[in-house]
Amino acid sequence: MKQIYFNHDGNIDDLVSYLLLLQAPDIKLLGVGAIDADGFIDPSVAACRKMTDLFNLRGDELAVARSNSRSVNQFPHDWRMATYSFNYLPILNEKGSVDTPQAELPAHLDMVEKLKHAKEPVTLIMTGPLTDLARALDVDPDIEQHIKKLYWMGGSLDGHGNVAMVNADGSQEWNSFWDPYAVKRVFDSNIPIQIVGLESTEEIPLNDELHQHWASLRKYPAMDLVGQGYSLIISIPSAELYLWDVLTTVSALYPEVVETEKAKATVITDGMSAGSFRRDPNGREVDIVTKANKELFFQKMDEILERTK
Repeated sequence: MKQIYFNHDGNIDDLVSYLLLLQAPDIKLLGVGAIDADGFIDPSVAACRKMTDLFNLRGDELAVARSNSRSVNQFPHDWRMATYSFNYLPILNEKGSVDTPQAELPAHLDMVEKLKHAKEPVTLIMTGPLTDLARALDVDPDIEQHIKKLYWMGGSLDGHGNVAMVNADGSQEWNSFWDPYAVKRVFDSNIPIQIVGLESTEEIPLNDELHQHWASLRKYPAMDLVGQGYSLIISIPSAELYLWDVLTTVSALYPEVVETEKAKATVITDGMSAGSFRRDPNGREVDIVTKANKELFFQKMDEILERTK
């Protein structure tokens, strides 16, 4: 049975990823940590605790860890607000109380403890910045041997980014730009890494067809939450969004959903290109996702979300 630790940064895609991990069969979720990046940390932790109460189908013993990591470059304020709206959704608040606790340790130390005490190497899924992992490695470098593979949504190897800031040249992806030094620290480790970058898929955009699909299946509580969550995101046709975080999570559960290629890359840590990746024959080898099987992806996602207690 695959053992998983999940670390995320609290926006809609991240929270849907957590929902999938709560409902997926044949895994054990050892822990979850939230970092104060693409979503505000307090509603992110609160939403995860409420989701655990409602959707923890396997009954894993979970406490949600709150990160105290800080950014080098913080996400835009407007992007982060969706987490507050998600946390107020009625489906998460009908009960009026929360049973799942917040973890006693901050997220990077919670990660260290969960990895050290795991009975077998752990699959690590991260859909936000890598700072908590970088700090965990600094605290205890031996945790490397407890990580089977890291699945990360971050970076871009083709030079196109999603950062539009006065101190950036636009070539970088936000999870990498948030803390480029953390990316370098993780790249300096020996942890096997699979990356979903900005260029990894154009098969799974967030569009009206997908919104309608979720709406048609809202009789399933988890599907209803997904539909409500994504309704908080207003897609602009000229700036189409893709389910990068969810693809990262589903590909960790079902590797056959994606195609990958090996690449060697380094990360730039300073200057206008900080957070950018460049291909480098002497760089760190990673598996980069190049294509997603759209039909299989949605089949697996639907199967998980349609599971009920």
